[in-house]
Amino acid sequence: MSRLQQRIDELEARYDELNALLSDPSVQSDPNKAIELGREHHRVQEMLTNAQSLVSLERQIVETKELIHAESDPEMIEMAKEELGELEKEHQTTERQFEEFLLPPDPLDEKNIILEIRAGAGGEEAALFVADLLRMYLRYAEKLGWKTSIMSQSQAELGGLKEVVAEIKGQGVYSMLKYESGVHRVQRIPSTERQGRIHTSTVTVAVLPEAEEVDDVKIDDKDLRVDVYRSSGAGGQHVNVTDSAVRITHLPSGVVVSCQDERSQLQNRMRAMQILRTKLLDHARQELINERAADRKSQVGTGDRSERIRTYNFPQNRVTDHRINFSLRSLDVVIEGEVEEVIQALKDAERAEKLAEHSAGNL
Repeated sequence: MSRLQQRIDELEARYDELNALLSDPSVQSDPNKAIELGREHHRVQEMLTNAQSLVSLERQIVETKELIHAESDPEMIEMAKEELGELEKEHQTTERQFEEFLLPPDPLDEKNIILEIRAGAGGEEAALFVADLLRMYLRYAEKLGWKTSIMSQSQAELGGLKEVVAEIKGQGVYSMLKYESGVHRVQRIPSTERQGRIHTSTVTVAVLPEAEEVDDVKIDDKDLRVDVYRSSGAGGQHVNVTDSAVRITHLPSGVVVSCQDERSQLQNRMRAMQILRTKLLDHARQELINERAADRKSQVGTGDRSERIRTYNFPQNRVTDHRINFSLRSLDVVIEGEVEEVIQALKDAERAEKLAEHSAGNL
């Protein structure tokens, strides 16, 4: 029995076991356990399908090679060689996917996220780029069928945003957007620049895996200071006539969050607590990342938000990710939400790094 077939047998056994567990009333009465097993069930099902496809492709490749050796008709041989090339290409892709499945999954990959974008150096031009990046991520999310909502925002004078906090929900949101944390640099000629000089501005992006379950972060009420104040900015008449905005300070850590975009003080408080839990979870993660940073040779996937990760050069229509030296001459398309090629390049780089670490650990 081949190692691949042995792996398929193991996956089939685990798949049947998970089906039985998910039907168990004790599991169904425990939401957290049901979610955990459901995610494993989905992963095992994907692995099983992938492994079965790999076996089928290997069989087809062997049969096609045998046909080429046995065939005497030149036209038939040429057709078989073309088919063999396509099969080998598909086998390579499927094998790469299977290798990814063998790597330990990131438990945060299926989490929803809270996205924070803040203007850095560059004044109003940086604020305008905050709005541009927000639109880029929202369009990308819409394309993938994710749900988005703005939790808080601060308007700038020329129509940009000083900062914005948004929630994005959907399948695998964090797994796709976790690479976006860091400093994004923009180089372009501002509309107010009469001499055509290129200005450089920076924006900071933070992608925080949402603390969905209560068990993720425990917060004691005595550690909180809650302030209410009158909302400002766009949002309807109710915004300016009631003290509905909420600011919460977590005294032990000093983390401050606020929310003013909901209609009631209660709704804003609930949303602010959601942001606070997520920030405290991220704080714990960042400490772990910093501990491991010395052992990593790459910044891909680390979530280090002090690192300049990407430059958007508008005059050259170029976007460059500095972590992997990857460039595209299609910034006009990327900024409209077509971010897939950049994200896939980052995923491929991280996968290669993890496979190398995995192989080295098995030597």
